[in-house]
Amino acid sequence: MTRFLVVPQWQGSPAPRAMLLVDGAEAIAGDLPRAATTRVEVPAEAGEELETGIRRFSALNRVAEAVGAALATGDEPALVIGGDCGVALPAIAHAARTHTDLAVVWFDAHGDLHTPTTSPSGAFAGMALRAVVATSALPGGGAVAEDRTVLVGTRELDEPERAFLDTSAVRVVDADAAAEARALVDAVAATGAQAVYIHVDLDVLDPAVLAGVSRPVPFGLTLAQLTAAIGAVRSRFPLAGASLSGFAPASPAAAVDDLGTILRVVGALA
Repeated sequence: MTRFLVVPQWQGSPAPRAMLLVDGAEAIAGDLPRAATTRVEVPAEAGEELETGIRRFSALNRVAEAVGAALATGDEPALVIGGDCGVALPAIAHAARTHTDLAVVWFDAHGDLHTPTTSPSGAFAGMALRAVVATSALPGGGAVAEDRTVLVGTRELDEPERAFLDTSAVRVVDADAAAEARALVDAVAATGAQAVYIHVDLDVLDPAVLAGVSRPVPFGLTLAQLTAAIGAVRSRFPLAGASLSGFAPASPAAAVDDLGTILRVVGALA
């Protein structure tokens, strides 16, 4: 049975109403099997930068350590439910310790490829994937090589992120190509990996499919395309772990409207 870690982290988000991510994580948690679900405590306070260039770093660091400790208590793959995209970093580091041939498949409308120097906001969610493939101030940085990282469905990149991709070995599968699941499977196979970690930021979906995200970007994947892509990757490669982030419902009623869609993504990952 898949185990679930609920991590309502909001401190990594650049959104003005980042606390909505707490409501989103708790809404999803309400539909998870209680016996298989662990909640990771997230500090109430914002936290301090501590001269890292990362806003709220001290709180993010505490959560990363807590996620790592929770994952270390079991051997089976876990699905981490955020919160912002930063919750994926300690989970990927955990998976990489037991799978040296790991690939990361990162579904996201945004690149998440900034550094503290290039980020316009200083928010860690916009640096999360870059931290996976490069030295980071957070625990777990540099867990996976660039050429074993696949960025999927991205439709909005800042210029520093484009410049990084122009010279990096990160593989990119755009939304149109991702609609054909085979293109994604081929990209993962080309990494030479024997296991995968899958991260889904829900804004990879088209805004017409899911309303409750902080930074919607048009022309995203349909629900059927996303679940088919996840299923195709999982049918080819063992799953070492997964995470889901970015649910920020505007109200409890709005959360209910989106939960059916989200639970189908959860089912595809779990």
